[in-house]
Amino acid sequence: MYSERLAAAFEWASRLHAAQTRKGVETPYLSHLLGVASLILEYGGTEDEVIAGLLHDAVEDCGGLPMLADIRAKFGSVVADIVSACSDSVTSDPEAKSDWEVRKRAYVAAVAAKSNAACFVTACDKLHNATAIFEDDLLGSAPDGTTVWHRFGGKSKEQTIAYYSAMAEALRGRVPAALWQRFARTVAALEALAKPAEHQRWLGVLRTPPHLAA
Repeated sequence: MYSERLAAAFEWASRLHAAQTRKGVETPYLSHLLGVASLILEYGGTEDEVIAGLLHDAVEDCGGLPMLADIRAKFGSVVADIVSACSDSVTSDPEAKSDWEVRKRAYVAAVAAKSNAACFVTACDKLHNATAIFEDDLLGSAPDGTTVWHRFGGKSKEQTIAYYSAMAEALRGRVPAALWQRFARTVAALEALAKPAEHQRWLGVLRTPPHLAA
């Protein structure tokens, strides 16, 4: 069903992210990329979409626009355009990234203009992340007293959960119904962990595109 391009994408993703782990834990980052690719396969994704799932963080985390050019050269414009749409930053310098709130507002607002393929890969990415966050919350505190909510660079639980809520709203009707329903159920489980007033405040913030923010 799939060609050698998929094997090449897996091998390249493995090398690009070889030294990376998931936030705050020792789990190899490749586990997330494989999880996203698995969801794309489960919901009937094309080879280009699976490859984009494997490479969806390469631009953000492994080189910015030069990396995007490499992806385009190796795997074509369809894959590169999906990866570009799934990236909330294309700078090669992590210190040059915009503020988290600005980036997430822009990312949520951009869903309306994304292709169906980019929305599909985005939904699989966010579903895998949201599931991992919820399951880690169920595990409670680590021996040193830290929790999953300590892993987000100073972002509060409510900020993080509101982002996934805003993404679920934005993706409604843009992805296969079964995938969206699964994502929505996971987000609802996360929302039950948040303080309602603070969650609603941050949800309002993240619904506002950057150019309309005060």
